[in-house]
Amino acid sequence: MHSPAELEISRALPPAGCSLDQAQSYTRRLAARHYENFHVATWLLPRRLRQHFCNIYAYCRWADDLGDEVASPLRALELLDAWEQELDGCYAGRPSHPVFVALEPTIRAFDIPAEPFRDLLTAFRQDQTVRQYESWDDLLGYCRYSASPVGRLVLYICGYRDAERQRLSDCTCTALQLANFWQDVSRDLEKGRLYLPLDALRRHGLSAADIEARRFDARYVALMQHLIARTRAMFAEGVPLLARVDARLRVDLDLFGRGGLAVLAAIEDAGYNTLERRPAIGSLTRALLLARAALANLRAVIPRDAQPEAGAPAVPPTASASAGGGDGAGSIEASYAECRRLARRAASNFYYAFYLLPRAKRDALCALYAFMRLVDDVSDAGGATARSPEGLAARRAALARWRSLLDQAVAGERPPHPVLPAFADTLRRYQIPPRYFHDLISGAEMDLTETRYATFERLQEYCYRVAGTVGLTCLRVFGSDHPHAPELAERLGIAFQLTNILRDVSGDLALGRVYLPEEDLARCGCSTKDLARGVVTPALRELLRLQAERAWRFYAQGAPLVGRIHPDSRAALWALIRIYSSLLARIEERQFDVFSGRVRLSTAEKTGILVRARLGWWSETDVLEERNRDRRRAGGTFFRRRAG
Repeated sequence: MHSPAELEISRALPPAGCSLDQAQSYTRRLAARHYENFHVATWLLPRRLRQHFCNIYAYCRWADDLGDEVASPLRALELLDAWEQELDGCYAGRPSHPVFVALEPTIRAFDIPAEPFRDLLTAFRQDQTVRQYESWDDLLGYCRYSASPVGRLVLYICGYRDAERQRLSDCTCTALQLANFWQDVSRDLEKGRLYLPLDALRRHGLSAADIEARRFDARYVALMQHLIARTRAMFAEGVPLLARVDARLRVDLDLFGRGGLAVLAAIEDAGYNTLERRPAIGSLTRALLLARAALANLRAVIPRDAQPEAGAPAVPPTASASAGGGDGAGSIEASYAECRRLARRAASNFYYAFYLLPRAKRDALCALYAFMRLVDDVSDAGGATARSPEGLAARRAALARWRSLLDQAVAGERPPHPVLPAFADTLRRYQIPPRYFHDLISGAEMDLTETRYATFERLQEYCYRVAGTVGLTCLRVFGSDHPHAPELAERLGIAFQLTNILRDVSGDLALGRVYLPEEDLARCGCSTKDLARGVVTPALRELLRLQAERAWRFYAQGAPLVGRIHPDSRAALWALIRIYSSLLARIEERQFDVFSGRVRLSTAEKTGILVRARLGWWSETDVLEERNRDRRRAGGTFFRRRAG
């Protein structure tokens, strides 16, 4: 195959039949130059695999560019056919093109079948003839050829060939591909392609013509929110792969997953308008993602005396627990490790504050969080599209199953889920009443049937179940013998939930839910249509202000808990209150515009709060005081400094 001159990657390409050293040098340069994350990620890989990664990447890059960077579809198909002939020659032991000269030893060393290489070419050929996809399943069918083979090739060179790891890898790779589709709508339109499922467009009142005309409105926002929610669920489905691969590879895989989630967050931060521009992830964000992935897997980046052979991958220490088997201390520790992984992966505000606690309490909260996260995922799975009778029945059955598992764990039976041994151990150690978790599951069940709340009293019942119970369970871990501590903990949990409700008005509406009391909507002269329009009118601003004032009252009532728990837990609780109340203050600073982008604190802001908590630069009475001053300077009506 003659290297097409129209491709930029042809520059500095060695001649056909070049030496192996020349070919490998080229694939290393290509990877470093074209893949912006490669040079900061691959140093975490075992050294023996880095060249093989470069060779795999070079094949994928060339195949992609042959299909995507050539103006004529007919010419692209010709080049892809020629590329497959080069692949045939490589498997026959006659590599000619420099990429295949480098790739042939990789294929031979790891006994890689030709199927994933050919699947990629199938996808790139499909790009020349298929410009739109009717359904989500059709789009996933395309990803089966365009994304899944890449992950499988990586698994092969790491020594993993089993179907379960491949399935988990497919989930992550497909989610990455989908995140890129949602990010690149404007670019793909320029190429005459539309990867947004047409049936999803119709469900949100849109057509392909609307997208091609770049009509951005609330319908497109709702569409993006729906697609992003499904993609996040797919990322979550692939997460267990991290516990099933060698530790050094785990950091790189974690980085890719975090990168994909960062793309979704960038779309949200940009107000979902990917019709006009491509949301970008800056170099600082990429560096932070790498740092977080490395810190989250700190032991993985410490050199070890031996690496597993390619044909004999190491078995992670959580493997037995992940399979639901094993007894004794080893199984318990593996379960705690799984809970830590789930909590870390979620990267919630709670998780960062956990690090301010002693190790035993930190592990206990990770176990509680993991159980709660899994229950919450059942109620949120599928979003508005899962409200069919069959979908609701399936989710009710899943929640009933979690009730049964909870009862089994409390009864001391061997639980069949990897998080449950640690969860049951935490309940016993801290004497946490199981009724709190039954109440939590009842709250998740409310999400299946109640999409509106007539009064705040009814909403408060929901908030108690899904968040007040969280405060009460955490209190058992924090430790307190004060008679009013449970009431204060419940108040704080509700304050956190009201903050989330206010922040997520737009996202919840896309799921068919409105958590703002109907009596407040009527009082302010607003309707759900006003929420859907996403324009902050004076009436809508007043509605949201009322919710904020209510949340502030709950913060004020619950904040004294900081001084009434065990001293070793006070910094963590102080940080949690400061982070969540700062989110609420940020919403106010934005004049209650919770529609144009997700309100969040920057990493630097959260880090500053955590550092301040760790160093003891706080007091029990200043947990909300800094925001009090901000409100007073702005002329707001904030609550007063607590006496004493």
